[in-house]
Amino acid sequence: MTLAGKCVLITGASKGIGAAAARAFAEAGANVALAARNGDAIADLAGEIGPSAIAIPCDVSRYWEVEAAVEACHTAFSQLDVLINNAGVIEPIAQLTEVEPDIWGHAIDINLKGAFNGMRAALPDMIARGSGTILTVSSGAAHNALEGWSAYCSSKAGAAMLTRCADHEARPAGIRVMGLSPGTVATDMQREIKNSGVNPVSTLDWSDHIPPDWPAKALVWMCGPDADDFLGQEISLRDEGLRHRIGLS
Repeated sequence: MTLAGKCVLITGASKGIGAAAARAFAEAGANVALAARNGDAIADLAGEIGPSAIAIPCDVSRYWEVEAAVEACHTAFSQLDVLINNAGVIEPIAQLTEVEPDIWGHAIDINLKGAFNGMRAALPDMIARGSGTILTVSSGAAHNALEGWSAYCSSKAGAAMLTRCADHEARPAGIRVMGLSPGTVATDMQREIKNSGVNPVSTLDWSDHIPPDWPAKALVWMCGPDADDFLGQEISLRDEGLRHRIGLS
């Protein structure tokens, strides 16, 4: 499919799924805005992609920075067509009786409030234009409690409900909102999980994880009409039938 001329803002674009998505959307013809705290990494990636990419240093836990990132998309590419809420952290991995409260709260700020900040900044103009797509990267942890992951599970569960709320409010205006649960992906996050030694996910072999380009390709596919069957839902790449539909193998 082609996304020629469309502007896509990707948070957490410095590595992993975000970086893979930036390359996939650029390959589909989109202009890509790369947002992340690591300014050097997204600058290097934007240089690799070329003139169709811009780098925007941004901490998604701060609304004013996300709002500025959306404004930068309008300045560089006239409008924002697709928002990918991808930024997320797994830490802290710790028991509830031991976890540092401020660190626990910061994970909520990134994983849940970060997704809200993106929606809040992007939706008004999308609704005014009557078009736009918002995709949030979720997790199976949104629906399954895991030892040591109280911050991650809770924030992802909240983000999944936020997706449903956004769809309920914005679909009548022509806005497409969905979530993607990719399963376990071979990224730095899985190295953090492995090193923690906590809960069964840490025991998985590296070969058990899917490559980052699979969820990246899924996100591109979700911008097309074939994904309209899933509006307001969270789709899972654990579903073999869905993988086949997207063209993943």
